Amino acid sequence: MVIFLDESGDLGFDFAKAKTSRKFVITLLVCDGPEAMDGFKKSVRRTLKNKLNHRKSGSRVVEELKGSGTALAIKEYFYRQVSNTDWRIYTVALNKRRVEERLRTPLGKKKLYNFLARFLLEHVDLSSAAPAVTLVTDRCKNKEEIKDFNRYVANQLESLLPLNIPLNIYHESSQANPGLQAVDLFCWGIFRKYESGDVAWYENFAGRIAFETEYLR
Repeated sequence: MVIFLDESGDLGFDFAKAKTSRKFVITLLVCDGPEAMDGFKKSVRRTLKNKLNHRKSGSRVVEELKGSGTALAIKEYFYRQVSNTDWRIYTVALNKRRVEERLRTPLGKKKLYNFLARFLLEHVDLSSAAPAVTLVTDRCKNKEEIKDFNRYVANQLESLLPLNIPLNIYHESSQANPGLQAVDLFCWGIFRKYESGDVAWYENFAGRIAFETEYLR
């Protein structure tokens, strides 16, 4: 089993700033086997080739799909290419206005992020995830934050995993990983639903969501 993790929005709490989001969303894309992984790889590559870099010469080549910068029609094209086998989505949207003051500090925000990731991972059935569970997230943390995240998630998930199933955690570049690009697209659609009520993209893949909730509603 391979799990891709991404987030949309921010963990800023100065709501007087126009760019501060009201919600913060974490999303998991869970792939049970290689068929799902291969399907997302082909979908991302095909979309980049046929829709974003088609007949481009002398101009900048687009190297990754991003939820915030991809037109709805292109997202829908991507989704039509996706295989329907062995994958699902888990997501949580945080209502930031109800977060306690002690969790709005730099240290508190790290704890909050790690807690939400663990909360979501606990809803994934890991009992039959042989031969291993691999968690892949975007490489956007510093070394100390990566250590804290890995240690916290590993400690929390240890009791949920069978003894013979190891947990691997990788922090990778989204540009080089189609799975991270796919979960970014889905996470952005969920964020738009909670942040502004825009469900145009969300409705395309809503049927693949296995778990969805708003935390501190």
